[in-house]
Amino acid sequence: MTSARAVAITEPGGVEVLRVIEREIPDPGEGEVRIAVAAAAVHPSDISTRRRGVEGVPPPWVAGWDAGGTIESIGEGVEGFAPGERVMAVALPRRPEGGAQTELLVVPAVSVVAAPEGVSHEQASTLPMNGLTAFDGFERLGLEAGDTLAVTGGAGLLASFVIPIAKTRGLRVLADAKPEHEELVHSFGADVVLPRGDGLVDAIRSEVPEGVDAVYDTALLYRTMLPAIREGGGLAVVRGWDGEDVEQGVRVHAVWVGSVLDRTDWLHELRELAGSGAIRLRVASTHPPERAADAHRAMEAGGIRGRAVIVFG
Repeated sequence: MTSARAVAITEPGGVEVLRVIEREIPDPGEGEVRIAVAAAAVHPSDISTRRRGVEGVPPPWVAGWDAGGTIESIGEGVEGFAPGERVMAVALPRRPEGGAQTELLVVPAVSVVAAPEGVSHEQASTLPMNGLTAFDGFERLGLEAGDTLAVTGGAGLLASFVIPIAKTRGLRVLADAKPEHEELVHSFGADVVLPRGDGLVDAIRSEVPEGVDAVYDTALLYRTMLPAIREGGGLAVVRGWDGEDVEQGVRVHAVWVGSVLDRTDWLHELRELAGSGAIRLRVASTHPPERAADAHRAMEAGGIRGRAVIVFG
Protein backbone atom coordinates (compact mmCIF):
# COMPACT_ATOMS: atom_id res chain seq x y z
CA MET A 1 0.00 0.00 0.00
CA THR A 2 1.12 3.53 -0.84
CA SER A 3 -0.53 6.77 0.20
CA ALA A 4 -1.69 9.21 -2.52
CA ARG A 5 -3.90 12.25 -2.89
CA ALA A 6 -7.21 12.09 -4.71
CA VAL A 7 -10.08 14.44 -5.50
CA ALA A 8 -12.95 12.96 -3.52
CA ILE A 9 -16.71 13.47 -3.53
CA THR A 10 -17.68 13.21 0.13
CA GLU A 11 -21.45 13.12 -0.39
CA PRO A 12 -23.93 13.97 -3.15
CA GLY A 13 -24.18 17.71 -3.67
CA GLY A 14 -22.65 20.83 -5.15
CA VAL A 15 -18.99 21.70 -5.60
CA GLU A 16 -18.66 22.19 -1.85
CA VAL A 17 -18.58 18.39 -1.39
CA LEU A 18 -15.27 18.08 -3.28
CA ARG A 19 -12.24 17.46 -1.05
CA VAL A 20 -8.62 16.45 -1.51
CA ILE A 21 -8.01 13.35 0.58
CA GLU A 22 -5.13 10.98 1.28
CA ARG A 23 -5.92 7.33 0.69
CA GLU A 24 -4.11 4.04 0.47
CA ILE A 25 -3.46 2.70 -3.04
CA PRO A 26 -2.68 -1.02 -3.40
CA ASP A 27 0.17 -2.45 -5.42
CA PRO A 28 -0.88 -3.55 -8.91
CA GLY A 29 -2.18 -7.09 -9.05
CA GLU A 30 -1.91 -9.65 -11.82
CA GLY A 31 -2.59 -8.03 -15.19
CA GLU A 32 -2.56 -4.51 -13.71
CA VAL A 33 -0.32 -1.46 -13.74
CA ARG A 34 -0.06 1.46 -11.36
CA ILE A 35 0.19 4.88 -12.95
CA ALA A 36 1.58 8.09 -11.50
CA VAL A 37 -1.17 10.38 -12.76
CA ALA A 38 -0.03 13.78 -14.01
CA ALA A 39 -3.41 14.89 -15.42
CA ALA A 40 -7.01 13.67 -15.26
CA ALA A 41 -9.81 15.13 -17.37
CA VAL A 42 -13.16 16.23 -15.94
CA HIS A 43 -16.21 14.96 -17.83
CA PRO A 44 -19.90 15.84 -17.66
CA SER A 45 -20.49 12.41 -16.12
CA ASP A 46 -18.26 13.47 -13.22
CA ILE A 47 -20.79 16.21 -12.50
CA SER A 48 -23.53 13.58 -12.36
CA THR A 49 -21.41 11.47 -10.00
CA ARG A 50 -20.94 14.47 -7.72
CA ARG A 51 -24.65 15.23 -7.68
CA ARG A 52 -25.91 11.68 -7.24
CA GLY A 53 -23.10 9.58 -5.83
CA VAL A 54 -22.41 5.97 -6.82
CA GLU A 55 -25.12 3.49 -5.96
CA GLY A 56 -23.87 0.54 -3.94
CA VAL A 57 -20.48 2.12 -3.19
CA PRO A 58 -19.96 4.04 0.08
CA PRO A 59 -18.39 7.51 -0.09
CA PRO A 60 -15.97 9.07 -0.59
CA TRP A 61 -16.10 8.59 -4.36
CA VAL A 62 -13.29 9.39 -6.81
CA ALA A 63 -14.50 10.40 -10.26
CA GLY A 64 -12.65 10.63 -13.56
CA TRP A 65 -12.54 8.34 -16.58
CA ASP A 66 -9.12 8.94 -18.05
CA ALA A 67 -5.63 10.02 -17.20
CA GLY A 68 -2.25 10.87 -18.62
CA GLY A 69 0.88 10.00 -16.67
CA THR A 70 3.74 7.52 -16.34
CA ILE A 71 4.01 3.87 -15.36
CA GLU A 72 4.92 3.70 -11.67
CA SER A 73 4.89 -0.10 -11.17
CA ILE A 74 3.79 -3.24 -12.99
CA GLY A 75 1.85 -6.27 -11.79
CA GLU A 76 2.55 -9.92 -12.48
CA GLY A 77 2.00 -11.06 -16.05
CA VAL A 78 2.13 -7.60 -17.61
CA GLU A 79 4.42 -7.17 -20.59
CA GLY A 80 5.16 -4.28 -22.90
CA PHE A 81 5.42 -1.53 -20.27
CA ALA A 82 8.35 -0.11 -18.34
CA PRO A 83 8.43 2.15 -15.26
CA GLY A 84 8.62 5.79 -16.31
CA GLU A 85 6.92 5.21 -19.68
CA ARG A 86 4.45 7.92 -20.68
CA VAL A 87 0.96 6.45 -21.02
CA MET A 88 -2.72 7.24 -21.15
CA ALA A 89 -5.33 5.16 -19.37
CA VAL A 90 -9.08 4.78 -18.92
CA ALA A 91 -10.81 3.66 -15.72
CA LEU A 92 -14.38 3.03 -14.61
CA PRO A 93 -15.27 5.59 -11.92
CA ARG A 94 -18.14 3.46 -10.60
CA ARG A 95 -15.83 0.71 -9.37
CA PRO A 96 -15.20 0.61 -5.60
CA GLU A 97 -11.64 1.93 -5.99
CA GLY A 98 -12.93 4.84 -8.04
CA GLY A 99 -11.69 6.64 -11.10
CA ALA A 100 -8.73 8.54 -12.47
CA GLN A 101 -8.65 11.74 -10.39
CA THR A 102 -5.95 10.41 -8.08
CA GLU A 103 -2.16 10.68 -7.93
CA LEU A 104 -1.79 6.90 -8.20
CA LEU A 105 -4.17 4.86 -10.32
CA VAL A 106 -4.32 1.05 -10.53
CA VAL A 107 -5.98 -0.19 -13.72
CA PRO A 108 -5.97 -3.30 -15.92
CA ALA A 109 -3.09 -3.15 -18.38
CA VAL A 110 -5.56 -3.69 -21.24
CA SER A 111 -6.90 -0.19 -20.52
CA VAL A 112 -3.49 1.46 -20.92
CA VAL A 113 -1.39 2.36 -23.97
CA ALA A 114 1.58 4.58 -24.66
CA ALA A 115 0.70 8.25 -24.89
CA PRO A 116 0.51 9.75 -28.39
CA GLU A 117 3.73 11.20 -29.71
CA GLY A 118 4.14 14.91 -29.20
CA VAL A 119 1.27 15.53 -26.78
CA SER A 120 1.30 16.64 -23.16
CA HIS A 121 -0.06 14.65 -20.23
CA GLU A 122 -2.94 17.11 -20.09
CA GLN A 123 -3.81 16.54 -23.73
CA ALA A 124 -3.46 12.76 -23.41
CA SER A 125 -5.94 12.80 -20.52
CA THR A 126 -8.68 14.10 -22.83
CA LEU A 127 -8.42 11.23 -25.32
CA PRO A 128 -9.33 7.72 -24.07
CA MET A 129 -12.92 8.04 -22.82
CA ASN A 130 -14.27 10.16 -25.66
CA GLY A 131 -12.31 8.21 -28.24
CA LEU A 132 -13.65 4.87 -27.03
CA THR A 133 -17.15 6.35 -26.93
CA ALA A 134 -16.82 7.34 -30.58
CA PHE A 135 -15.55 3.89 -31.61
CA ASP A 136 -18.30 2.13 -29.67
CA GLY A 137 -20.93 4.10 -31.57
CA PHE A 138 -19.40 3.27 -34.93
CA GLU A 139 -19.23 -0.43 -34.13
CA ARG A 140 -22.90 -0.45 -33.13
CA LEU A 141 -24.00 1.53 -36.21
CA GLY A 142 -22.17 -0.78 -38.61
CA LEU A 143 -21.71 1.85 -41.33
CA GLU A 144 -19.74 1.20 -44.50
CA ALA A 145 -17.55 3.39 -46.69
CA GLY A 146 -19.74 5.65 -48.81
CA ASP A 147 -22.52 5.91 -46.20
CA THR A 148 -23.69 9.30 -44.95
CA LEU A 149 -23.54 10.20 -41.26
CA ALA A 150 -25.03 13.25 -39.57
CA VAL A 151 -23.36 14.37 -36.33
CA THR A 152 -25.21 16.61 -33.91
CA GLY A 153 -23.31 18.99 -31.64
CA GLY A 154 -20.63 19.39 -34.30
CA ALA A 155 -18.45 21.84 -32.35
CA GLY A 156 -18.44 19.75 -29.17
CA LEU A 157 -15.64 17.59 -27.87
CA LEU A 158 -17.17 14.19 -28.66
CA ALA A 159 -18.11 15.35 -32.16
CA SER A 160 -14.51 16.47 -32.69
CA PHE A 161 -13.61 12.77 -32.32
CA VAL A 162 -16.57 11.30 -34.19
CA ILE A 163 -16.12 13.43 -37.31
CA PRO A 164 -12.46 12.66 -38.10
CA ILE A 165 -12.92 8.97 -37.24
CA ALA A 166 -15.87 8.89 -39.64
CA LYS A 167 -13.67 10.35 -42.38
CA THR A 168 -11.01 7.67 -41.84
CA ARG A 169 -13.79 5.14 -42.51
CA GLY A 170 -14.79 6.70 -45.80
CA LEU A 171 -18.07 8.23 -44.63
CA ARG A 172 -19.67 11.43 -45.86
CA VAL A 173 -20.26 13.64 -42.82
CA LEU A 174 -22.86 16.31 -42.19
CA ALA A 175 -22.61 18.24 -38.92
CA ASP A 176 -24.33 21.20 -37.32
CA ALA A 177 -22.78 24.35 -35.88
CA LYS A 178 -23.47 27.93 -34.96
CA PRO A 179 -22.18 30.39 -37.60
CA GLU A 180 -19.14 31.27 -35.49
CA HIS A 181 -18.15 27.59 -35.29
CA GLU A 182 -18.62 26.58 -38.94
CA GLU A 183 -14.93 26.88 -39.81
CA LEU A 184 -13.98 24.85 -36.73
CA VAL A 185 -16.35 22.00 -37.63
CA HIS A 186 -15.12 21.99 -41.22
CA SER A 187 -11.59 21.68 -39.82
CA PHE A 188 -12.60 18.47 -38.02
CA GLY A 189 -13.38 17.02 -41.46
CA ALA A 190 -17.12 17.61 -41.91
CA ASP A 191 -18.09 17.66 -45.59
CA VAL A 192 -21.17 19.80 -44.99
CA VAL A 193 -21.87 22.10 -42.04
CA LEU A 194 -25.54 22.91 -41.44
CA PRO A 195 -27.11 25.54 -39.14
CA ARG A 196 -27.65 24.43 -35.58
CA GLY A 197 -31.19 24.71 -34.25
CA ASP A 198 -34.80 23.77 -34.89
CA GLY A 199 -34.35 23.57 -38.67
CA LEU A 200 -31.61 20.92 -38.57
CA VAL A 201 -33.76 17.99 -39.71
CA ASP A 202 -35.12 19.98 -42.67
CA ALA A 203 -31.59 21.08 -43.55
CA ILE A 204 -30.38 17.46 -43.52
CA ARG A 205 -33.30 16.37 -45.71
CA SER A 206 -32.54 19.20 -48.14
CA GLU A 207 -28.98 17.95 -48.41
CA VAL A 208 -29.89 14.22 -48.39
CA PRO A 209 -33.55 13.89 -49.50
CA GLU A 210 -33.69 10.15 -48.84
CA GLY A 211 -32.38 10.62 -45.30
CA VAL A 212 -28.94 9.91 -43.87
CA ASP A 213 -27.81 6.38 -43.11
CA ALA A 214 -27.25 7.26 -39.46
CA VAL A 215 -27.11 10.05 -36.90
CA TYR A 216 -24.48 10.14 -34.16
CA ASP A 217 -26.30 12.25 -31.57
CA THR A 218 -23.68 13.92 -29.38
CA ALA A 219 -26.03 16.86 -28.64
CA LEU A 220 -28.72 14.72 -26.93
CA LEU A 221 -31.46 15.60 -29.44
CA TYR A 222 -32.81 12.03 -29.36
CA ARG A 223 -36.19 11.53 -31.07
CA THR A 224 -36.16 14.89 -32.81
CA MET A 225 -33.50 13.47 -35.17
CA LEU A 226 -35.48 10.41 -36.28
CA PRO A 227 -37.07 12.14 -39.31
CA ALA A 228 -33.57 12.87 -40.64
CA ILE A 229 -32.75 9.15 -40.93
CA ARG A 230 -33.67 6.87 -43.83
CA GLU A 231 -35.84 3.84 -43.20
CA GLY A 232 -33.75 1.13 -41.60
CA GLY A 233 -30.98 3.57 -40.64
CA GLY A 234 -29.36 3.99 -37.24
CA LEU A 235 -29.29 6.44 -34.35
CA ALA A 236 -26.41 6.34 -31.84
CA VAL A 237 -27.22 7.95 -28.48
CA VAL A 238 -24.76 8.55 -25.66
CA ARG A 239 -26.90 9.08 -22.55
CA GLY A 240 -29.21 6.08 -22.73
CA TRP A 241 -32.58 5.50 -24.39
CA ASP A 242 -36.08 5.09 -22.98
CA GLY A 243 -36.49 1.70 -24.64
CA GLU A 244 -39.67 2.54 -26.54
CA ASP A 245 -40.11 1.56 -30.18
CA VAL A 246 -39.42 4.09 -32.91
CA GLU A 247 -40.92 4.69 -36.33
CA GLN A 248 -39.37 4.22 -39.78
CA GLY A 249 -37.57 1.05 -38.71
CA VAL A 250 -34.69 3.10 -37.31
CA ARG A 251 -32.38 1.10 -35.06
CA VAL A 252 -31.42 2.92 -31.88
CA HIS A 253 -27.99 2.09 -30.43
CA ALA A 254 -27.26 3.14 -26.85
CA VAL A 255 -23.52 3.70 -26.56
CA TRP A 256 -21.92 2.70 -23.25
CA VAL A 257 -18.20 3.32 -22.99
CA GLY A 258 -17.98 1.32 -19.76
CA SER A 259 -18.39 -1.86 -21.81
CA VAL A 260 -15.34 -1.22 -24.02
CA LEU A 261 -12.61 -0.13 -21.59
CA ASP A 262 -10.65 -3.28 -22.52
CA ARG A 263 -10.46 -2.46 -26.23
CA THR A 264 -6.70 -1.99 -26.33
CA ASP A 265 -6.84 -2.12 -30.12
CA TRP A 266 -9.06 0.96 -30.19
CA LEU A 267 -6.79 2.77 -27.72
CA HIS A 268 -3.82 2.09 -30.02
CA GLU A 269 -5.76 3.44 -33.00
CA LEU A 270 -6.69 6.54 -31.02
CA ARG A 271 -3.06 7.01 -30.11
CA GLU A 272 -2.10 6.92 -33.79
CA LEU A 273 -4.89 9.30 -34.82
CA ALA A 274 -3.94 11.83 -32.15
CA GLY A 275 -0.24 11.49 -32.86
CA SER A 276 -0.81 12.19 -36.55
CA GLY A 277 -3.02 15.19 -35.80
CA ALA A 278 -6.15 13.60 -37.26
CA ILE A 279 -7.76 14.01 -33.83
CA ARG A 280 -7.01 17.28 -32.07
CA LEU A 281 -6.80 17.18 -28.29
CA ARG A 282 -8.28 20.27 -26.67
CA VAL A 283 -7.57 21.33 -23.10
CA ALA A 284 -9.82 24.20 -22.03
CA SER A 285 -8.24 24.83 -18.60
CA THR A 286 -6.04 23.21 -15.96
CA HIS A 287 -6.59 23.14 -12.19
CA PRO A 288 -4.69 21.76 -9.20
CA PRO A 289 -6.65 19.19 -7.20
CA GLU A 290 -7.38 21.78 -4.51
CA ARG A 291 -9.25 23.80 -7.16
CA ALA A 292 -11.24 20.90 -8.61
CA ALA A 293 -14.40 22.87 -7.85
CA ASP A 294 -13.33 25.39 -10.50
CA ALA A 295 -13.04 22.60 -13.05
CA HIS A 296 -16.56 21.43 -12.18
CA ARG A 297 -17.91 24.98 -12.44
CA ALA A 298 -16.32 25.39 -15.87
CA MET A 299 -17.89 22.16 -17.10
CA GLU A 300 -21.29 23.01 -15.63
CA ALA A 301 -21.27 26.45 -17.25
CA GLY A 302 -21.00 24.80 -20.68
CA GLY A 303 -19.78 26.28 -23.91
CA ILE A 304 -16.11 25.40 -23.44
CA ARG A 305 -14.40 23.81 -26.43
CA GLY A 306 -12.29 21.23 -24.67
CA ARG A 307 -11.89 19.61 -21.27
CA ALA A 308 -11.09 21.05 -17.90
CA VAL A 309 -8.20 19.01 -16.54
CA ILE A 310 -7.02 18.36 -12.97
CA VAL A 311 -3.21 18.44 -12.81
CA PHE A 312 -1.24 16.65 -10.10
CA GLY A 313 2.24 18.00 -9.51
